Amino acid sequence: MKILTGNSNRPLAEAISAYLNLPLVNASIRRFSDMEVFVEIQENIRGEDVFVVQSTSFPANDNLMELLVIMDALKRASARRITAVLPYYGYARQDRKSGSRTPISAKLVANLITTAGANRVLTVDLHAGQIQGFFDIPTDNLFAAPVLIKDIKERFHGENNLCMVSPDVGGVVRARAMAKRLNADLAIVDKRRERAGVSEVMNIIGEVKDMRCILVDDIVDSAGTLCNAAVALKEAGAASVSAYVTHGVLSGGAVARVSASPLESLVMTDSIQGTEAVRVSQTVRQLTIAPLLAEAMARVSEERSVSSLFD
Repeated sequence: MKILTGNSNRPLAEAISAYLNLPLVNASIRRFSDMEVFVEIQENIRGEDVFVVQSTSFPANDNLMELLVIMDALKRASARRITAVLPYYGYARQDRKSGSRTPISAKLVANLITTAGANRVLTVDLHAGQIQGFFDIPTDNLFAAPVLIKDIKERFHGENNLCMVSPDVGGVVRARAMAKRLNADLAIVDKRRERAGVSEVMNIIGEVKDMRCILVDDIVDSAGTLCNAAVALKEAGAASVSAYVTHGVLSGGAVARVSASPLESLVMTDSIQGTEAVRVSQTVRQLTIAPLLAEAMARVSEERSVSSLFD
């Protein structure tokens, strides 16, 4: 078993490497002057089971291309099996035709990854579970919920007025599953989105008065949805509002927006490497999913059950 990382989230790959006590593959991944990606594997990986850790986060196109070129290099170096480990699967929000003459980019990316040489994909909290069906190779979709739930239990220990809140109707299944495991109440924010990146909170379904509300989502990008939901929850009488999210895209002024909102804290995993704004923020913090990914990678390599991680 070998672990190789691209440049998108090296700290996470190093944490996985340390957990498994396996050194990262020695490789040179660099750019030519015109920004073409060049990869050189600097050790023998013939016949090896290689895991490539690379989030296709900002800059998404550069990191995706880097992943494809790395896998092509591994394939031509006769690696026995290549597993693309994507802590964050970019383009996942384009999983259907949202209008006339629009692409399904999540399927296109799946095709690119397969054609480049991946034999298997390991990812975390896909935006839509059916994206697994876009791949014609085995795909494991891990859940970050156990990591988030552990932190919630530690932080809200002894609280009996917890309420898990889905910021939109699409996230109800995720919020309900976490509410069940935490023995908490459930509420839903009914949201009407007028256009991409702009959301308007319309109504709250459920009782949130005097409750410690925890918003749960898979991706936070502009943070507009979370901040609007936090305002609506406070106006409805919530005692406090926090948010737990798997993937912190946090584009533009999202961190400043979160800091200025009623959110007491925004907790997310390190599936995407935190920016400087995230590192210095008093409101935003990251939890590591390195042990989760490392354990899943070890089980895949040893042909053991991955689903039993979540039993």
